Amino acid sequence: MKKVLVIGYVWPEPNSSAAGSRMLELVQLFLSLRCDVTFASAAALSEHRFDLKQIGITEKTIALNCSSFDSFITELQPDLVLFDRFFTEEQFGWRVEQQCPQALRILDTEDFHSLRHARQQLLKAAQKHAATEVARHAVPPVSATAAELYAQMSGSDMAQREVAAMFRCDLSLMISEVEMELLKHYFAVPAQLLFYCPFLSQSEIVDKKLPDFSARQHFITIGNFRHEPNWDSVQWLKHQLWPLVRAQFLQANMAPPELHIYGAYPPPKATQLHNAREGFLIKGWAEDAQEVMQNARVCLAPLRFGAGIKGKLMDAMHSGTPSVTTRIGAESMSGGLEWCGAIEDDAAAFARAAFDLYTQAGLWQNKQQQGWLILRDYFYRRDYSQDLQQRLATLAENLHLERQQNFIGHMLRHHHHKSTQYMAQWIEAKNR
Repeated sequence: MKKVLVIGYVWPEPNSSAAGSRMLELVQLFLSLRCDVTFASAAALSEHRFDLKQIGITEKTIALNCSSFDSFITELQPDLVLFDRFFTEEQFGWRVEQQCPQALRILDTEDFHSLRHARQQLLKAAQKHAATEVARHAVPPVSATAAELYAQMSGSDMAQREVAAMFRCDLSLMISEVEMELLKHYFAVPAQLLFYCPFLSQSEIVDKKLPDFSARQHFITIGNFRHEPNWDSVQWLKHQLWPLVRAQFLQANMAPPELHIYGAYPPPKATQLHNAREGFLIKGWAEDAQEVMQNARVCLAPLRFGAGIKGKLMDAMHSGTPSVTTRIGAESMSGGLEWCGAIEDDAAAFARAAFDLYTQAGLWQNKQQQGWLILRDYFYRRDYSQDLQQRLATLAENLHLERQQNFIGHMLRHHHHKSTQYMAQWIEAKNR
């Protein structure tokens, strides 16, 4: 591969979201392979975007439903095109195939969006049956089985679109083993179309000079407010969990610590939840997530729905900060190893676990060590950058055969690309 084109759904913001960090890892991998990398996006330039030019990447603003993209990619002639989430494949996949048929088409899923959406719908359905506002905010995390999730997802427009995009691409990068199993066993996606690739950069996880138990104070939660699972978790904290956590300290005749809530793009409805008297502090965007994380004693991540790998919990492990989360929060985050804190879906149990972790130095130190063990023995057990490099090389060498074996992908490209092409051309003509 000599030329790589990344079509971004948004401009990457590694300090705002795990998705931004993931994208930066991928483009840095291509740079390490001495590829010329171009990052193109139709999204508006964002406030916290990373300056890709400073690391040698060409930036290009492109337009939706516009034939100018055809001229651009024809001139560029990339060897590989990476679609950032299935939305960009839907928009630009037919143009890529039409203008550069031999280019590898890779989908970076970030996470299985349809899974997150299905869980969100199940949570909303459960909340509808709540008799009061208090009861609505007290609904526990979604606990549906894989079979129940498939039943919810199989008729979903989003799931059909997302899985179809996976079939249309030569390879889809996945960050969650749970999601890979769901795709293979319930959606019948062939294993050769999926590639498990959680994190590419292996940070040093030993001999870290971090603040110890006594030097840390307060609880922390962090996450981009535009990401709906994060906003929901803040609301659950505000209306049920944080009052229960504070009550644990008051019952023990201890001054309650504060909860510091960080995240990019807090809307007014979030900042209005700020209450210094309750120790519920909306801090907003953190320029360095790991810096604020390593000064906190315990991370709270009460996710009631979601998918993929949770960046806040990865940051917590790297920062030596034990965490209390839910089963969904810890999903695909430990490979069956003991958790680096506590996993609780019940509100009262969540509060007790938070109190114990915050007040017991021995327990805290044990869970800190467990976080580093998870990083070493689960996330960094392999060199996934080397694995991905080898898979892409094999795919490039056998592209005709691999595409030939993917008849469903051929069929979906034929029907989807024709309909998308004609719709895009109609929109372009209408806009002239």
